[in-house]
Amino acid sequence: MVDEQKIPEMLRKVRSIRLQTRRVMDNTLAGSYHSIFKGQGLNFEEIREYTPGDEVRFIDWNASSKLGRPFIKTFREERELTLILALDVSGSMQTGCVQQSKREFETEVASLLAFSALKNNDKVGLFLFSDSVEKFVPPQKGQQQLLRIIREVLFFQPQRSQTNLLTSLTQLNQMIKKRAIVGLISDFMHTSYSNELMKTLSQTNQHHDLICIRIQDPRELDLPDVGFIALKDAETQQEIYLDTSRKAFRDLFAKQQQEHSKTFENLCRRYGIDMLTLTNGSPYDMVIKTFFKKRQLKR
Repeated sequence: MVDEQKIPEMLRKVRSIRLQTRRVMDNTLAGSYHSIFKGQGLNFEEIREYTPGDEVRFIDWNASSKLGRPFIKTFREERELTLILALDVSGSMQTGCVQQSKREFETEVASLLAFSALKNNDKVGLFLFSDSVEKFVPPQKGQQQLLRIIREVLFFQPQRSQTNLLTSLTQLNQMIKKRAIVGLISDFMHTSYSNELMKTLSQTNQHHDLICIRIQDPRELDLPDVGFIALKDAETQQEIYLDTSRKAFRDLFAKQQQEHSKTFENLCRRYGIDMLTLTNGSPYDMVIKTFFKKRQLKR
């Protein structure tokens, strides 16, 4: 049950995220989503008289011969698509910098993608996971669906704290039969990049249009020099003590984090999976727009 005293604050957060993502969509990303995610094909619409600039390959030679002047066939894109937002809600997503947690940042990114899809009259569904499926919201259209997705991502309380990407992806592949756009959003921190996992990611990419969106937090990339500290793993609850005053230790930590990130990037590239990295607390609109442009050029 939700604490009734917290409802006004919850509604304020939902409205704030909705307004913020709408501004980003209108000011920066308008048209990007539509241009990168094409429909499933073209449906014949009508025949009309040829005008200079029309593509010659669409000329209807039978109609042109009968009517004594050139006519072309026109087509309408079979536009309706489905976006599945697959979001990590494990314990590590609750951590983050002072301004906001990775979970809150994840909500902004997911809301932006959902708003873009709904503005293009596509359906949007939600798949929340930890070490298994936590919640599934079937794809629908409309503003109410957008508001529900924002609420669920912000305030859903997962039953488990650990991450099992392999199990969750396997379940997603079993549940989503029809081809969809899958936005997989996670920090990928507690992930061992086994051959089995990469094959499952590859299967998801073959059946759907997969984009892996990695959420990073500055505090997880470089440890600050704050002396002797105790850190608790948000997923396993294990506690360790670190001496951050030692530069050699901080350098080693940063190197390990960079190597872990690089390993995932290289594997995604090898398996033909598109990946985008966003940093919590940093502007992300132009990063996403640049990613969309590069992805469009590849297609």
